[in-house]
Amino acid sequence: MAYTESQVQALEAALAKGERRVSFGDKTVEYRSIDELRAAIKEVKRGLFEQAVATNLWPGAPRQIRVTTGKGT
Repeated sequence: MAYTESQVQALEAALAKGERRVSFGDKTVEYRSIDELRAAIKEVKRGLFEQAVATNLWPGAPRQIRVTTGKGT
């Protein structure tokens, strides 16, 4: 499923307020517990990360360039 950053923001805002009901546009979801809401946040963030990796928006390992110089004798 494709997730959006606005979904993460809505979930985190609900968590910050202590609410269990979250609305995304015309859909509303009510979670049974705060722990279930936290799990949903983790799932959406994981999905966003996977989407970024799949579309090459998330870089792989950091690249390093090493330059060494010497006076030369």
